[in-house]
Amino acid sequence: MDGVFDLGGKQGFGPVDRAHEDEPYHSEADARAYALSVAARGERAYPIDWFRHTRENMVPTDYLTRPYFDQWLQTTLAMAIDAGDISLDEVISGKADALSRTPDPMRADDVRKALKTPVNFEREATSAPAFAVGDTVRTDHQGKPGHSRLPAYARGATGTVHAHRGAHLLPDAGAQGAHVPEHLYTVGFAARDLFPEVETNDTIYLDLWESYFVRR
Repeated sequence: MDGVFDLGGKQGFGPVDRAHEDEPYHSEADARAYALSVAARGERAYPIDWFRHTRENMVPTDYLTRPYFDQWLQTTLAMAIDAGDISLDEVISGKADALSRTPDPMRADDVRKALKTPVNFEREATSAPAFAVGDTVRTDHQGKPGHSRLPAYARGATGTVHAHRGAHLLPDAGAQGAHVPEHLYTVGFAARDLFPEVETNDTIYLDLWESYFVRR
């Protein structure tokens, strides 16, 4: 889906503020917002791509002006309303109904444990990979409705398969609640091919799913 969130390679937004790049959070409020977003899920396993797609549907002015973790809270709230955990009336009033519909939230120690527990996201493939390391591939040049992990700056671009990462859940389908395993590749693109103004020999690597490529 084309939107203001796809900022890769876009110009005119000013320099990136790197003052806090060595700090995980800019403030205690940011850390608390992150923890609340994780804890609010409780036992419900929200697909990460449903979270991303919900955030991408924010009003553009909100997306471009609200602090990053403030956006996380807004996204978590929207997902909770959509799931029926809370109502819009409760949000407006600031008071919960007598009978809570939310799953039991995580405690602080549970959040820490969940974030530190390694997770294997690889899934069993339902078909053989269509490409191998060293193959030349070309990405689809068209944008599509819904969520996608193919950035606009890499559409219609030619690259070389650097690695095959096995099968992983396709984000496009995950944002719609479907679990579709698909082969994932790390693809290298010459920086100058993606950004004409570049004068170096740098290579940009992207992890892209098989359906993002045009079959020859």
